[in-house]
Amino acid sequence: MKTSELLGFNPTDRLLLINADDFGMCQATNAGIASLLRSGLPVSTSVMMTCPWALDASRLGRQLAHSDVGVHLTLTSEWETYKWGPLNDICRSASLRGEDGFFPSDCPTFEAQADPEEVKAEINAQITKALAWGIAPTHLDNHMGSLFGLATGRNFVQILIEAAAKHGLPLRLPRSAAAAFTDPALAELAESSVQFADHHGVLIPDDLLNWPYAPETASYAEAKTRLFAALEQMSAGISELIMHPSAVNDELKAITPHWRWRGIEMGLLTDPQTWDKIKAEGIRVIRWSDLQAVQRRLA
Repeated sequence: MKTSELLGFNPTDRLLLINADDFGMCQATNAGIASLLRSGLPVSTSVMMTCPWALDASRLGRQLAHSDVGVHLTLTSEWETYKWGPLNDICRSASLRGEDGFFPSDCPTFEAQADPEEVKAEINAQITKALAWGIAPTHLDNHMGSLFGLATGRNFVQILIEAAAKHGLPLRLPRSAAAAFTDPALAELAESSVQFADHHGVLIPDDLLNWPYAPETASYAEAKTRLFAALEQMSAGISELIMHPSAVNDELKAITPHWRWRGIEMGLLTDPQTWDKIKAEGIRVIRWSDLQAVQRRLA
């Protein structure tokens, strides 16, 4: 059964979650995402609780109480000169740190060295911090997919799902994930992860929209064409569109060489033609809180 059917929709209905990742990463990203939330567009977001601007994101989230705000569980720190690390002290997070004291910069390193107990403690610390700062989380997702074992197979998915179940939160884990892998081991891992989520009553989307993070994209027009094609090809059920929108300023340019792409995604989400296309395709945009409400009712 599709997750969409648990929400009372027909099997052929096409439903879309739109999430703005990386809230709290920096001021430019906060400004961009906050403007989307203020506009009333049906866009959810998730906060990187380990980042320098997470407190500001939490404040904005409280002010925009109508918005869906999740926790973007973060255990990697990818940028060269702008870094962040665990919330827990070094005695409880040594395996989660690189030589510089911050999170590892890539998933293979994280997967190879992370201690499961320290991963569990850090996940709980990030959720607890969100609650302490006044966020009422609607969902969980994971920065760079570091917990899913996509690089080496060494994964922390069960820890993640148990945290989602404990807090009554739906989770970014597409039900269709197994079909995306040619590696049999990864396909088996994806299928067992979905079964584990179902067993623990954690609601998950049916699919991810085919919209990869693509900073090499040459132009706004090219990106728009790709997005519209992805919407046309979207499967029945609940799909999630993951974006990283941001205002573009000198701060963002200093942090990431991908600043242009993040500006493009900001433009796409504020482009009336994007929303016209969604409507023309007969796609209904829902929110993570819709999944959360059903998950808690079924618990």
